[in-house]
Amino acid sequence: MGNPLAADLDHVLAHTSRVWEKLHGERLFITGGTGFVGCWLLESFVWASDRLDLGASAVLLTRDPEAFHRKAPYLASHPAIALHRGDVRTFQAPPGQFSTVIHAATPSGSRVNEDDPAEMLDIVIGGTRRTLDFAVACGARRFLLTSSGAVYGKQPADVSHLSEDFGGAPDLGDPRSAYAEGKRVAELLCAITHRRHGLETKIARGFAFIGPYLPLDAHFAAGNFIRDALAGGPIRVAGDGTPYRSYLYAADMAIWLWTILVEGRPCRPYNVGSEVETTIRDLAFAVARPAAAVHVARDPVPGRPAERYVPSTRRAAAELGLDQLIPLADAIERTLDWYRPAPVEKERTFHE
Repeated sequence: MGNPLAADLDHVLAHTSRVWEKLHGERLFITGGTGFVGCWLLESFVWASDRLDLGASAVLLTRDPEAFHRKAPYLASHPAIALHRGDVRTFQAPPGQFSTVIHAATPSGSRVNEDDPAEMLDIVIGGTRRTLDFAVACGARRFLLTSSGAVYGKQPADVSHLSEDFGGAPDLGDPRSAYAEGKRVAELLCAITHRRHGLETKIARGFAFIGPYLPLDAHFAAGNFIRDALAGGPIRVAGDGTPYRSYLYAADMAIWLWTILVEGRPCRPYNVGSEVETTIRDLAFAVARPAAAVHVARDPVPGRPAERYVPSTRRAAAELGLDQLIPLADAIERTLDWYRPAPVEKERTFHE
């Protein structure tokens, strides 16, 4: 069968022509390639490789190559992709030189952050340090860190969109800040390595996304709502539905990440996300449409300031020409279509 992501991947290709010119014939090393972000990087890399005769290759670090073969057999067996077994903190270096290293490995699940914040810190910081050391040793010129908007800490109610210059920070008295603080240290390690070794370290601070490969049973509201909708509803909103979020479609996310990797300025963070805000309640109804009921757990508290997690993307627009190209309504529909009829079955077999 054909690739159900073909239209999305053509969309990525149409907006990244300059990127592939720079990566022609190069060898990449990628961590975190089996997760949501990583799968989209691999999908778009393979799509470009097949259509543009890139002559490029990528080595993917994974703790469980067999599981990735089951999840995405087409990607795992593609001739431009080689799997390298190892933990991001301790992996043995694959032989040879690499021009580019992409570090997208992060345990973003809330369970690790809640149950073992020290382990979360160790994975984020230790993994970044090991990957940076490897990038220097293998002669890489450029390095991309997928960081997070969590580095800003809690967004003030009177700040509608967080810019890269916002001076906030996570609450160091809260162990649940381990993921966010780990990302802050990871960015600092990038700056140190750039100064010491000249490695072009690029930083992408991701916010909220939606699209194929998004986990449906994790802590992502969009994924949970899509899961509920596919099951016939009701869609359940755990809180009062008033927090504001914004969602960038995965194909646009891939465009942004590849562009930041090649054209971004070293050690200059770029927010990656949408500026079009929506409440969690409105997102639930957008996913439900007329087909499913929506149950909101609690009524809003009158007068309580709004909670927000919404980026400003002016820097990416002004310096790199990046923009949200696929609106949220289309993004929801494309994600629902990809996951039908059964999420697990579709995820494992669509490439076979």
